[in-house]
Formats: sequence, structure tokens, C-alpha cells
Amino acid sequence: TQVAGIEALRGPQESVEAMCAEFKKRRDVMVDGLNKIKGFSCRLPHGAFYVFPNIMGTAWASKKLADALLDDAGVAALSGTAFGDFGEGYLRFSVANSIENIEKALDRVGEWVRKNL
Repeated sequence: TQVAGIEALRGPQESVEAMCAEFKKRRDVMVDGLNKIKGFSCRLPHGAFYVFPNIMGTAWASKKLADALLDDAGVAALSGTAFGDFGEGYLRFSVANSIENIEKALDRVGEWVRKNL
């Protein structure tokens, strides 16, 4: 209800601040890791659970690369074209996971790129 929403906004915010800090850490790990992978370039997003790296340096179409990463590396990403034609050349990765799993995913993507590009 609206009353509950007001109380949530007026109440203690420590847990919200802790959650925001954790998501910033996850985001930073993901962006830093993607920027170390050949052909990937990722800007730091502000306020999203997702990163949207440019993958034009891989010379792969977004949909084909997203499919290959899922099939061959076990890492889920959405093709940028899922969001319209201007999304070609981009992928979307979620950071709504543990840092440990994000690091595993980055290792898998990096290994796939080393073998296939």
C-alpha cells in the first residue's frame, strides 16, 4: 500500500545503502573484467543491474555471439538487438549475481574468446 511505501522510504536506509554498495562492487568487477577481454569495451553504467559492452571488436554479430557464449561457455547474455536494431554490436549482461559467479562467467567468456577469436 501507499502507507507501507512511505514507511519504507522514511525508515532506516542502512540495508538499502549496503545493497547499493554491493551492486556497485558487482558492476565494477563485471566492467573491469569485460574490458580485459579482447574485442570487448564496456562503459560504467550508473544505476542499472546490467552492463552493455560494445563487442564490435570481436567482429561477431550480437545474436551469434550471445548464442555461442550460452552454448559453448554456459554464460547467458542478451543480444543488443533484443532492444532494437541499434543494439547490434552490443551484449547485455546482468550483475544480479554473486561476485564469485560473475568472476566465473568472466573467466568463461575470456577463455571462449581466446579460443575462438
